[in-house]
Amino acid sequence: MSVLVVGLSHKSAPIATLERACVGGDSLRKLVGDIVRLPDVAETFVISTCNRVEVYADVDRFHGAVAGICELLSRYSGVAAAELTPCLYVHYEDRAVQHLLSVSSGLDSMVVGEDQIIGQVRAAVKLAEEHQAMGRVLRDLGRVALRAGKRARAETGIDRMGLSLVTVGIEFALEQLRQPLGDTHVLVVGAGTMSGLAVATTARQGAARLVVANRTRERAERLAASAGAEVADLTDLAGEIAAADLVISCTGAAGLVVTEAIVRDALGARARAGRGPLVLLDLAMPRDIDPAVGALPGVSVIGMDQLSGSGRAAVGAADLAAVKVIVEEELAAHGSAIRAAQVTPTVVALRAKAATVVDAELARLEGRLSDEGLSGHALDEIARTVRRVVDKLLHAPTVRVKELASAPGGEDYADVVRVLFDLDPRAVEAVTRAEADPLNSTDSEEGDL
Repeated sequence: MSVLVVGLSHKSAPIATLERACVGGDSLRKLVGDIVRLPDVAETFVISTCNRVEVYADVDRFHGAVAGICELLSRYSGVAAAELTPCLYVHYEDRAVQHLLSVSSGLDSMVVGEDQIIGQVRAAVKLAEEHQAMGRVLRDLGRVALRAGKRARAETGIDRMGLSLVTVGIEFALEQLRQPLGDTHVLVVGAGTMSGLAVATTARQGAARLVVANRTRERAERLAASAGAEVADLTDLAGEIAAADLVISCTGAAGLVVTEAIVRDALGARARAGRGPLVLLDLAMPRDIDPAVGALPGVSVIGMDQLSGSGRAAVGAADLAAVKVIVEEELAAHGSAIRAAQVTPTVVALRAKAATVVDAELARLEGRLSDEGLSGHALDEIARTVRRVVDKLLHAPTVRVKELASAPGGEDYADVVRVLFDLDPRAVEAVTRAEADPLNSTDSEEGDL
């Protein structure tokens, strides 16, 4: 079995395609279930966010798994295969593992170093666990990915600026407005997680006026109260836009929230009030703001596509290099652990064979010596001594073969042991099956998983 990732992200797909491909809620749960039922897939988890949709799987056959996953992604996203396929990337084995570590470390994010992705990886793994789509291979990989993400943030300054789509988007907007946030009237449309970040960020940075508008007024009131903001009705969106300098929209609506007609109405009121430029920041996926709004006079629209790659300059080259070293270290450690684990069934089978031989010889010896009047205590001492001798003889070779197998190119050492000790391949396969059986696994949901 080998790890595979099939996905698309802000780096490979246009925003219009990516926002349609994003899968959530019940559809995401059903997608996970259908993927793990594919004949060539043993385990899976799916990361589905506003910036990426990636399927990670432990697979038996590469081509069969890729074809099945691509078909399901097209079916659940509603994006035709002819449009979706050119946007997809595929990584396999070490490249797939390295990609996940880069994702969880923030290196592959639209805003390099943003800290939301580690929670999104954790949520993806948890969802797969809840739907029995995870096994030992991806569970271990998930732990490695989360550890790499934590190390990147604890040991480097990749997130020292508190970078997020909200932070960078506001920076872009203020550049367009050419004024500080302290002179800016801000309207936040929506009351979800991203809206909460927008409200908290603009309030902390001292926005001159902060208003929250949401379809459900109660949620808007709770969010506004957390930052001392005002609350507005979404039914008067044009009026609120007319009074704002910066509009940040990040709802979970399926369609457009801020239409061209609404903004046209707002512009008339703005002109009468002598207000200046208007900037709209669209952080929703799918988008909230009609792209045609950007063609209106005095209006700028900042979308996800314009934020792509932002933050790299703010993160020092030394920090990026340090995170890449962490990714390489975790990748090497994971590879060593996998290679060492591959020889474990052979070592277990060797020790089992040795124990069988010892037991048979001790039984034969006991029959002979008992006839000569040797006491039970003496026989027990002989048995313990023989087992100690065998254990000591096997200790160094088994430890050494694990060390050699964990090094790059060490895959053949298990075969050497099987040949030298004439081990029954069926015995090794039995140990492998037992270790792969989740009912026999001693792993609990520890740590982050």
